[in-house]
Amino acid sequence: MKKNILKGCLIHILAFVSFLGWHSNADAATKRNQKTVVSTTRKQSPANSKIYTATKSTLQRSQLANALGLMKSGQYPQAANSFLSLSRRSDLASERSQIKYYLGLCMMEMSLNQAAAFQFVDVIKSSDKRWTRQAIEKLLIVTDRLGDETLLNYAIQRIDVNQVPTQYRDMLYFRLAEIKHKAGLFTEAVNLYNKVGSQSRFYYSALYGKGLAQAEGKQPDLALASFKQLLDMRSSARVTDVNKVAAQLSIARTYYQKQNWEKAIEAYSAIPRDSFMWHEALFEKTWAMLRAARFRSTLSNFQTLHSTFYEDAYIPETLLLRSIVYLYICKYDEMEKVVDLFDTQYGPISKKINAYLNQNHSSENYFQEVNKAFIVKKDAESNKSFSIPYNAIKHIAEEGDVRRTYSYLKKLNEERKLVDENPNLRATPMGVYASGIITNRLKSARSIIGEMVKAHLLNMRVELKDLNEQASFIRYEMINGKKETLKKRINGKTMAEETDSENQDRAFYIKNGYEYYPFQGEYWLDEVGNYHYLGKQSCE
Repeated sequence: MKKNILKGCLIHILAFVSFLGWHSNADAATKRNQKTVVSTTRKQSPANSKIYTATKSTLQRSQLANALGLMKSGQYPQAANSFLSLSRRSDLASERSQIKYYLGLCMMEMSLNQAAAFQFVDVIKSSDKRWTRQAIEKLLIVTDRLGDETLLNYAIQRIDVNQVPTQYRDMLYFRLAEIKHKAGLFTEAVNLYNKVGSQSRFYYSALYGKGLAQAEGKQPDLALASFKQLLDMRSSARVTDVNKVAAQLSIARTYYQKQNWEKAIEAYSAIPRDSFMWHEALFEKTWAMLRAARFRSTLSNFQTLHSTFYEDAYIPETLLLRSIVYLYICKYDEMEKVVDLFDTQYGPISKKINAYLNQNHSSENYFQEVNKAFIVKKDAESNKSFSIPYNAIKHIAEEGDVRRTYSYLKKLNEERKLVDENPNLRATPMGVYASGIITNRLKSARSIIGEMVKAHLLNMRVELKDLNEQASFIRYEMINGKKETLKKRINGKTMAEETDSENQDRAFYIKNGYEYYPFQGEYWLDEVGNYHYLGKQSCE
């Protein structure tokens, strides 16, 4: 049974915040209305969008100049086709790097970022120092737009921060900090997060990442300061603002890390019910209440966590946690019901996951399962189409790595749609070339997601096996507790059996605005989160 939820949960939320909206919308890569110049020198700045060639062929120089002229006039499809044709010519091999660089610029303007990325990678691999720096800068921009972490890391590892234009440095610092953070280099990550300017669109994510790195680096007080700073800066934002809620949730988790249960409970209670993070926060709050020995409040939360409104949630641990609370207060009959419920709900899930994993499915099969979780409606008929239990695959679909890669996949599909729905582009060499690149990347991304799903399922199998063993121990404790109770009853030492619901005066609750009724399993959406457990412990 886990006792500290901080690390895994914080990584998850950072992954989610990152997924929600920090992909670049950088400015266009080229400047318009510049003069076309054909030169025999290589000393001029490539930022002037000129063609540099030593060829003496008037025809070749004219063709290069015409392609550049098309790009400057905004005729990007025509320019891209011209540059693509020129890049394949053996007599222009010495000019290929700059040709592919300009081809990439045209593709960027056409929002074909994946195809553009391949051109910049080719330029970088050519080791042509005349164009490598510019290609790395543009690769950094397009991969940030795409959210393609592989190519983004490829670009970052080859760039000198001091050579990056000022407008892109904040993004570079933020991405470098993420890399250091994932590598466990928390001090270096914090230093890089600190370099992101307060006017940058990456600033709030950097401030959050800084707090996370400090928390994981066992500096909870510094982490609290960072999270509180973020919360203060977002105080005027809407209640469900992602940065605001994430900061509040992180404050609660950091107090949990410090084992300050009361402060953690208070911070968890501030999470708005309209936020998508609320259900998870309620579960973590329940842990804090258990650690603080607030059993009645803990049981009140379980009425919400286990309501039919959340019947498709994958939360096996909550059932065992609930049974442990019943064990503490000697409610053995209720305890047995909950353990039986765990077996009923998660026993079949465990069996289906084992069966699916043992069938040696391809990565595409795993992808198809999680893809259905993203696109189908949550109704009974749709859920029947899943080979993996719906609540398990839904939980996997919400994992940070899966969400990020699926977001990248969606952007690839958008690029393919741009090509397929443009008849003037689709049948051209440029359209065929871009479509081929996108198709291959789509196949690769689907395979990566499939492998992620398989890895998560393997982890689930291990987790369910472990929880099942814990359920067996809980049953043992339950039987032992019943035995001891029976012994006391035989010896006449058992206190009178009476329930709180039978004898407690309800006037206090009525006067303070509560409506009391015995809970019989009904759940109303406006009452979720407002349940109060009034029973009492049965131990002597």
